[in-house]
Amino acid sequence: MHAPLSSRAATTAVTADRLLTAPILPTLLRLALPNTVAMAGSALVAVAETAYIGRLGTVPLAAIALAFPFTMLMQMTSAGAMGGSVSSAISRALGAGDQDRATTLAWHAAVIGLIGGIVFMLTMWAFGGAFFTFLGGRGAVLDEARAYANVLFAGAISIWLVNTLASIVRGTGDMKVPSGTLLAVALLQVVLGGTLGLGLGGVPQFGMRGVAAGQAIAYSCGALFLIWFLLGGRSRLDLARARFTLQRGMFLDIMKVGAIACFSPLQTVLTILVFTSIVTRFGTEALAGYGIGARLEFLLIPIAFAFGTASIPMVGMAIGAGLVARARRVAWTTGIVATLTVGAVGVVAAIQPTLWVSLFTRDPGVSAAAATYFAFAGPAFGFFGLGVALYFSSQGAARVLGPVLASTARLLIVGCGGWWLAMLQAPSWMLFALVGVAMAVFGLGTAASVRFSRWGA
Repeated sequence: MHAPLSSRAATTAVTADRLLTAPILPTLLRLALPNTVAMAGSALVAVAETAYIGRLGTVPLAAIALAFPFTMLMQMTSAGAMGGSVSSAISRALGAGDQDRATTLAWHAAVIGLIGGIVFMLTMWAFGGAFFTFLGGRGAVLDEARAYANVLFAGAISIWLVNTLASIVRGTGDMKVPSGTLLAVALLQVVLGGTLGLGLGGVPQFGMRGVAAGQAIAYSCGALFLIWFLLGGRSRLDLARARFTLQRGMFLDIMKVGAIACFSPLQTVLTILVFTSIVTRFGTEALAGYGIGARLEFLLIPIAFAFGTASIPMVGMAIGAGLVARARRVAWTTGIVATLTVGAVGVVAAIQPTLWVSLFTRDPGVSAAAATYFAFAGPAFGFFGLGVALYFSSQGAARVLGPVLASTARLLIVGCGGWWLAMLQAPSWMLFALVGVAMAVFGLGTAASVRFSRWGA
C-alpha cells in the first residue's frame, strides 16, 4: 500500500533540509558508511573471484586480465558516470523543492539504464573477441576471455539497471537501500560464481563461464528487488503514481552531465588497456601479475566511490538551493577524506605487496611483476583517490568538463609516454613509474578544475 503523497513529500523535504544544514564531515561520513560497507562487498568479490580463478590456472588469470577492463568500464559507466549524473539531476531537483521533476527524472533515468545495458551487451557480443585480440590475447587465453565475456555481458542489462536504479535512490539522500542491495548482490555473486566456476557441492564445473554466470544471476536478482522497491511505494519518490511521458528536456538534464562524464571511465579503462597491451609483450606471467596489480587499482575506485557518491546529493541539493559555497566545502571535504583513505592503501601496497599478491598466486614471476607495479605506482594512489572523489562531487554540481580533461591528461601521459618507453625497450619499472606520475597529474588537475571552475547558475 502506498504512503500518502503529502507524507512522502514531507519526508523528502526533511531529508533535503538535513543535507543542506547539517555539519558537513559528520553528514558525509554518515552517508558514506553504507557505501563503504557495499564497497567492502565489491572488494570481497574481487578477492574471491581472482582467488578461485587462480585455482583454475594461470591461463584463466591472464584471460581475466584481458576481460576485466571491459567489465569495469561497464560498472564505472553505469554506476559512476551515468549513475552519478542521475543522482545529481534528482538531488538538484529536490534541492530546488521540485519533487515532481525529480520523479519524472527517475523514470527517464531507468530508460537510459535499459538502453545502456543493451548497448554494452550487443557491443561485447559482436566485438569482444576483436578487443581481446587487439590487446594481445592468443590461443587458450583468448578462448577463455571470450567464454567469460559472452556469458557476463548477457547480464549487462541487469547490471545497468541495478546501478541506475540504485543511483535514483541515492539522489534522494538514501544510501542504505542501494548499499544493502549491492552488498547482497556481491555476496550472492561470490557464492554463485565460486559454486558454478569451481564445481562446488556436486555442481558441474563450468570454469570461466560459471564465474561470469554467477555475476549475471546475482545482478538480475538485485534488479528485480530495486524495481519492487521503487514501484512498491517504499522509496522517497513515488514512481508508481507518476504520470510518465518521454520528455526531451528530462533526458537532456541527465545526459548533459552523463554524456561528458562517461569519457572519464572510458579514458580510465583506455589507460589500463594501453598498459595491458604493452605488458602482454613480456609474457603470460607478466600479464597475470599486472592484472593482479591493476585489480587493486580498480578497487580503489569503489573506495573513492563510497565518499564521492555520498557527496553527490549533498552537493546537488546545495546547488539546487543556491548554496554554492556549501557545495564547494562538501567537495573539498570529500576530496581530503578520499585522499587519505586511498593513499594509505597505496602506501601499504608499496611497502608490503605480498599482503595483496599472496591472496591470488605464489608463482614467483607473477608475484614479482605485481610487486614492481605497487612499488612505483602505489605511492601515487592518494592522488588517484583525490581525482575520483572530486569527479563525483563535480557531477553533483553539473560541472564535469574539468575532471574529464584531467583524465584526458592522464591518458595522454600514459599513452604517449608508454609508447616512447616501449620504443626504447625500457624496463617495466619505468612504465609503472609513469603510471604514478599520470595519477598525480589526474588528481591535481581535477583539484584545479574544482578550484577555478564556476559552480551554480
